[in-house]
Amino acid sequence: MVRRPELIVFDVNETLSDMEPMGDRFAELGAPADLAKLWFATLLRDGFALTAAGDNPEFAEVGAEVLRGLLRDHTLDRPLEDAVRHVMSGMLRLGVHPDVADGVRALHDDGFRLVTLTNGGTSVAERLLEGAGVRDAFEALLSVADAPLWKPAAASYEYAAAACGVPAEDMMLVAVHPWDIHGASRAGLQGAWVNRTGAAYPSYFADPDVVAPGIDGVAEALRRR
Repeated sequence: MVRRPELIVFDVNETLSDMEPMGDRFAELGAPADLAKLWFATLLRDGFALTAAGDNPEFAEVGAEVLRGLLRDHTLDRPLEDAVRHVMSGMLRLGVHPDVADGVRALHDDGFRLVTLTNGGTSVAERLLEGAGVRDAFEALLSVADAPLWKPAAASYEYAAAACGVPAEDMMLVAVHPWDIHGASRAGLQGAWVNRTGAAYPSYFADPDVVAPGIDGVAEALRRR
């Protein structure tokens, strides 16, 4: 039986934001659109490696350096540094998935406290939520830049708990990433996995407490508890 959480913590990149348009940013440079997925996966890989070594890297710096390495292999329509800035600025122009706004409103109306916790910068979350018209539903926008380590290190979730004054067991992380659900579970939080693609959940990660096809589905699942 899922315990009703007091505080719901949202991952931002891909969970709330629709990153599909990032492919257009690469295509506009003359690079393959599908390079966007490799870029983001490599960004996370290197960020996790630095976290495992005890470092807390700056998300945008890692992202820009990964871009330089990937874009050097392609013929671009502009100088490399201009291309890097073009891609990175795209993160500030993303919109939310169609299920997000209604789901966030439903959770807020049902009395849950809502915050974000991102491995990126709070400026991205700020613009994203303002653009969706739901910024007012969130009491705080948190970033691991103010924590000891990136997610999924336990210290990142512990930072959120301390910042919000809520015990870990009264928190639920909502994310599309199984690795994030696993880290939150190991830190004592409940987890809600947003599975928009019908993918199989990896058996080597801790099971989520809730599985839903969107944020609105998370709200429906918690309403039934």
